[in-house]
Order: sequence, then structure tokens, then C-alpha cells
Amino acid sequence: MSSSQQKSRVLIVDDTPENIEVLAEILGNDYEALVAINGATALEIAAKKDHPNLVLLDVMMPEMDGYEVCRRLKANGATRDIPIIFVTAMNDVEDETHGFELGAVDFIT
Repeated sequence: MSSSQQKSRVLIVDDTPENIEVLAEILGNDYEALVAINGATALEIAAKKDHPNLVLLDVMMPEMDGYEVCRRLKANGATRDIPIIFVTAMNDVEDETHGFELGAVDFIT
């Protein structure tokens, strides 16, 4: 693959290593998987010059939940256009609605 055919970068944000492993393995051949185990690290990675093309974001994480990460990404001019998909065990309509209100493009349970 030449440098002009660089893989798209997907940021996986989850505090559960097993979930990260599964997603990274699924995406590994076609995408460059970036990993963050908490919200603060996710925000740092997303703000870099070579920011991710997509964020797969868990909702339930300690310290800063996925909703707050999404809110901060959408509030930052440098990261607001990065699509965010919530990947979570939460499946209430209210949870999904809240995710969409914050700017997520999809909510996968």
C-alpha cells in the first residue's frame, strides 16, 4: 500500500480490554486502529493533526463517560466533524436519543 493509499483511522474508546481487542481485530486489516481506554486519552488522540476518521465510543466509562467525550469532541472546531458511533450495552431509547442529540451518527448495542 503506498502512502497515498493510507488506511482510514478508527479510534476505539472503551475501558474494557476485551471489547477493544474484538473491535481492533475486526477492523485491523482495513483500518488503522487507534485505542484509548478513557475519555481524556480519547480527546488527546482525536485532537492530533492526523485525527481519526471515525470514533467508536463506549458510553459507560469511569471518570468521563462517552456522552461527555462526544460533547467535547463536537464542541471543538478541530474534531466536531469526526463521525461518532456509540458502541454500548445500553439499549434504552433515552440513551440512544441522548447520543443522537449530542451529535453521534449511530448507536450500536
